[in-house]
Amino acid sequence: MNKIGKYKIRGLLGRGGMSKVYKAELPVIGKIVALKLLDPNPVLVDLIGMDKIHDLFISEAVKLANLRHPNIVEIWNFDEVDGKPFYLMDYYFNNLATMIGETRRTDQPSRIIKLDKAIHYTRQILSGLACLHHAGIIHRDIKPFNILLTDQETIKICDFGLSKLRGETLSGPSNLKIGSPWYAPPEQEDDPQYLDFRADLYSTGVTLYRMLTGALPEQNVEPPSTFNPDLDRAWDEFLLRSIATHPKNRFISAKAMLSELDSLDAAWQERKDKICQIADRNINDGKKLSPLKLRNLPQKIAPREAKQFFAVDELWRPANYVHNDFKPSPSGTITDETTGLVWQQAGSKYPLTWLQARVYIETLNQQHFAKRNAWRLPTVDELMSLLTATPHGEDLCIAPIFDPRQNALWSSDRRSFTAAWYVSVDMGFVAWQDFSAYYYVRAVCGG
Repeated sequence: MNKIGKYKIRGLLGRGGMSKVYKAELPVIGKIVALKLLDPNPVLVDLIGMDKIHDLFISEAVKLANLRHPNIVEIWNFDEVDGKPFYLMDYYFNNLATMIGETRRTDQPSRIIKLDKAIHYTRQILSGLACLHHAGIIHRDIKPFNILLTDQETIKICDFGLSKLRGETLSGPSNLKIGSPWYAPPEQEDDPQYLDFRADLYSTGVTLYRMLTGALPEQNVEPPSTFNPDLDRAWDEFLLRSIATHPKNRFISAKAMLSELDSLDAAWQERKDKICQIADRNINDGKKLSPLKLRNLPQKIAPREAKQFFAVDELWRPANYVHNDFKPSPSGTITDETTGLVWQQAGSKYPLTWLQARVYIETLNQQHFAKRNAWRLPTVDELMSLLTATPHGEDLCIAPIFDPRQNALWSSDRRSFTAAWYVSVDMGFVAWQDFSAYYYVRAVCGG
């Protein structure tokens, strides 16, 4: 498929039972957008009929068009081609599932993220849900894949194909399941027609539980704090209340859940301050290792070969971490005595596409940044030398030596002729995206 209407199709982003979402390009200006086209699975057509699916798709578009909130994806335009309706949304290349390493095999372990980041994301999810619920809408499919992330770490709730208005009844077979296994609350699996807003709070609780433990609640029999040393009894009570089997035992509203989350955050910040007051840590702990030489020539690496090539584990984290010996310089650079690499301390001020990243490097060399003209995009191997394991306890007290705004960095390694590999510095993993995605650049030289 080359075009849908006047929009050039650049690839398939995802598909569900009712529709497909494409990466599309606007004519003339070339802006990348997401285009959602009604294209149902034949099985779903047999179950509830094409007319009903068409009505659901239109209903989803109408609901989105009437919502305005920074944590809910916006609809731009609506049209039809060859009898199939479609609508346009802003394009976000990242989502929470990618961030934590969740795949279609949902029951597999995922990456644990820092408590501060998990709070930041959950606060935005609850804020978006508060807006939805105020409009009388129950989402019914909150899960990491439906939580988009912008360049500025802003959450965007998407995919309203399964949502329903309060009091709305949708006909269908009695055995038709609504929602996603593991994330849907028990009452939604029993009778998806008769739910209240606490169904979405359950799914949010499961999502937060996963962010903080790397597993799903049904896989753990121990309290969440058993799997994350930053959690305490208050967090156990909050998470277990969020995912209570019976709705009456959960939070009464998104606003109430958010208020309790804010209280937990305040207590966590106070506890973290006390930890850091007594912590006395040195970044390199006085250890010296032999100089380490890293690959500095870019290569094209296919995904099936990448885990072995990069030496990463099943969640794309380094199998072994480098013990750095960083030396900051007034010139705005940092030298790692362990690897012999000289890095920009700050990097690009804004996220860039991969092609823009290469122009940025050329500009640094033309300007002789830090009196050097051999700057280049680092390889994945070089970027991985900057990664550390997810910090807990006293490790959270180590002040970042690099500018923390550059939380995900382009590498010089390509995945294909249209995609390249990048490294998430704050989450500590390797992944790939097409050239049109936006990540930061941290130039390197030497090695």
